[in-house]
Amino acid sequence: MIILGIDPGTAATGYGLIKMEKGTTRIISWGCIKTRAKVAPGLRLQTIYCELSKIIKKFKPDVAVIEELFFSQNVKTALSVGQARGVALLVATDGGLEIGEYTPLEVKLALTGYGRAQKRQVQEMVKKILKMKEIPKPDDAADALAIALCYAHSYELNRKIKKARE
Repeated sequence: MIILGIDPGTAATGYGLIKMEKGTTRIISWGCIKTRAKVAPGLRLQTIYCELSKIIKKFKPDVAVIEELFFSQNVKTALSVGQARGVALLVATDGGLEIGEYTPLEVKLALTGYGRAQKRQVQEMVKKILKMKEIPKPDDAADALAIALCYAHSYELNRKIKKARE
């Protein structure tokens, strides 16, 4: 199973692809879709849509996992992230992908065992779990990989629970 993690943002949308196979998880690709600040908002969202579409076409993921919007003190930022999140949901749906959604708290809990973990702790776990030499950069890509790993962990846990009940 190929999992596409997406950390939405208008200025930068992180993505990370991992593959789960026979009880192992390995990294496929990661990166960041950046848009220019002086470009019209609609064109920025279009860029995100087009680039995510290319990623889906190239890697053919089975599921897209998108970070849920958390409450922000800055309403303008929250609206902007919400727009990018909507684009990510749309492109995943257009690509026929199953969709998973997790809050930042759920991701932190799944990767570190502590829902209030610092960003650096989550990034270190991403590096360790995926057997990387360094923490993936930029931060948006590391966050996207963390979201994908959260899905992978919950998928495996649900599979084991189901098997135990049989």
